[in-house]
Amino acid sequence: MTMLGVILITAAYFGAQKIVESNQKERPKPKKVIKTVFVDTIQNDVVPIRVAANGNLVAQRRLELFSEVQGVFQKGGKLFKPGQLYSKGQTLLRLNSSEYYATVQSQKSNFYNQVTAIMPDLRLDYPDAYKKWQTYLDNFDINKSVPLLPEATSEKESYFITGRNITTTYYNIKNLEQRLGKYKITAPFSGILTEALVTEGTLVRQGQKLGTFIEADVYELEVAISKRYADLLEIGKKVTLTTLDGEKEYEGTVSRVNGNIDVASQTINAYIEVRDKNLREGMYLEASLNAKEETDAVNLNRTLLQPNDKLFVVRDSILDLIDVNPVYFSEKSMVVKGIPNGTTIVSKPVPGAYAGMLVKVYQGDNKRDSVKETESESTTETPQ
Repeated sequence: MTMLGVILITAAYFGAQKIVESNQKERPKPKKVIKTVFVDTIQNDVVPIRVAANGNLVAQRRLELFSEVQGVFQKGGKLFKPGQLYSKGQTLLRLNSSEYYATVQSQKSNFYNQVTAIMPDLRLDYPDAYKKWQTYLDNFDINKSVPLLPEATSEKESYFITGRNITTTYYNIKNLEQRLGKYKITAPFSGILTEALVTEGTLVRQGQKLGTFIEADVYELEVAISKRYADLLEIGKKVTLTTLDGEKEYEGTVSRVNGNIDVASQTINAYIEVRDKNLREGMYLEASLNAKEETDAVNLNRTLLQPNDKLFVVRDSILDLIDVNPVYFSEKSMVVKGIPNGTTIVSKPVPGAYAGMLVKVYQGDNKRDSVKETESESTTETPQ
């Protein structure tokens, strides 16, 4: 029995080993992978450099409305609401000035009586001046602005008029008239109301902001340009402006250039004037200024640039790195010099690329953005 058990165990061991060996599959041989790359042949030419900048439009003429007097906002010919158009000289808003108007009229009446009181003395002591002062009284209209005082023809007459407090009263009334005019605000130019902070019947207090009034169709775009292009910012230079989606294009003109350089960013602020009825304040626009032209250069996608200013080229189906000289960078592209004519460069980034990598140049319709991978028909031995 003991011998039979040993024989069974030995047979089971060798049988199991045979079963395990029969289940082992041969390790597949790896297939060699060659990446397909997109390439371009370099042909140097004159490349215009455009300096891009952006910003929001601001009305060139902008009026912040504040009240210098106190009163109740009265109803006008137009509603004081955002979007309301006004022509030059039209009343923007009017405050109730009846009480102050009565005070001014009272002072005018007192002034008229004051001048009338000196007429007998003028007839006796200054007969030459009496006639012009009589004419002044004849032309005096209490419902109109106080007319300018007659000019004194002698020093004695001047002393007499001043001593009777005529001159002081006159200028006090002129001051009151000026303040009375502040109860009405008129449009200094044709434009549109963009902000209204008061409504009809509101008690407006002195110093209170009432709204914002801008001139329509004339706007400015403030852009910051690198200091190295300062000599290119000439007043009157034409600038192309485009919307963010690129659908609309406008032509602007450099109207002002700041004389200071921003210490932090080392940029100069330039102001571009643009006129168009379709523009609105706050609209975001991108500006393109023609800076200069680089000869013997080429415009490439900036994602192609490798560390230490190098680019991938293809030589006999093998990637290699060459040194280049990038002279200008924009948001998506760059201007590069130092690439010989006829050089075949990689035109789209290749993931995991390295110098000496075996590649295949794509020969088909170059419309896809992704890098393809193909399998070579040849195989290599499985490394041991």
